[in-house]
Amino acid sequence: MRALMTAVYVFLYAPIALVVLFSFNAGRSASEFTGFSTQWYGKALGNTFLVTALQNSLIIAFTSAVLAAVFGTMAALGIQRLGPRMRAVFDGLMAAAIVVPGVVIGIATLVALVAVFGAINPAIASLWPGERPPQFGLGYGSIIAAHGLFTMALVTMIVKARIASLGRDIVEASADLYATPWTTFHQIVLPQILPSVLAGFLLAFTFSFDDFIVAFFVAGSKTTLPIYVFASIRRGVTPEINAIATMVLVASLILILAARVLMREKKTKSTGE
Repeated sequence: MRALMTAVYVFLYAPIALVVLFSFNAGRSASEFTGFSTQWYGKALGNTFLVTALQNSLIIAFTSAVLAAVFGTMAALGIQRLGPRMRAVFDGLMAAAIVVPGVVIGIATLVALVAVFGAINPAIASLWPGERPPQFGLGYGSIIAAHGLFTMALVTMIVKARIASLGRDIVEASADLYATPWTTFHQIVLPQILPSVLAGFLLAFTFSFDDFIVAFFVAGSKTTLPIYVFASIRRGVTPEINAIATMVLVASLILILAARVLMREKKTKSTGE
């Protein structure tokens, strides 16, 4: 079993290690290491198309993560107030949103957005006094909406688990001391669930930043970093692509580790309480 597990981990992580190794290749070959150099990182960061795609990904990931954190926390608080049967229904819906393949989410979101735009744009055109009425279309908004929706389920599951561990005792005790619901939430509940909210935000940011499938369907004319990388490798893998992949890998690992630290802090505080 130990040998089998070692082989599985080697199969999974050896290609990633090779990508990191060849990002420091001095030559242009992506399969033959000719020397150590960091030139490709400089060329990648000097690529204006890459920088634009990176800026788009950062804007989309941050905005969708903020929306997912806010609405996911609100959903978690609301689900906890439901009865057992309705809570089980919403738990199942949240779990389904996480496990449904990205291609299904991407197609469904595209179809829904096209239908909505097809209904809204003619209505705006009929009411707009000028000659050029505004038109809703695919772009920043569609990607943010799609990413925010499917990452909100992840935030909801994380925050809901933390709220469930708190119990109703502290909320009832606060009410017995004549605290308003807002005071109870702001001074008691929020500090207790904040590490989980931040962890959900970081994971939502990572999922949105790394997503290709959903963004590919709803991006329109916008190009995110994963879409740029996909378009680039169709012309061949170069050390520049390896450098981009390495930087994305390091950034994702840092965010995931930060989320793990926050989750561990949450568990430590819960155990101490």
